[in-house]
Amino acid sequence: MSQRNVDFDDKDRTPDLNGDVMGRRKGGRRRVCKFCADKAITIDYKDAQSLRYFLSDRGKVVPRRISGACARHQRKINLAIARARNLALMPYTIAG
Repeated sequence: MSQRNVDFDDKDRTPDLNGDVMGRRKGGRRRVCKFCADKAITIDYKDAQSLRYFLSDRGKVVPRRISGACARHQRKINLAIARARNLALMPYTIAG
């Protein structure tokens, strides 16, 4: 057998130099979908101001991990943005 396949103790491993560095995120609380939390809020393609929150500065749709929306509502957001863009309520790209 080669030396690489031999089991070794944890003391033989090199220490994690970034383990206690400030500013690194380690988990935390998961963001709650604001549409699931408050049933009164609806996703409407005619409300371009509220949909603008889900667009980046380049005009791309913000992913779920950033927006905090669940999968069902993220699909509805994408559909509403597509409809708003088709009706020229929202831009496809941001000129700049």
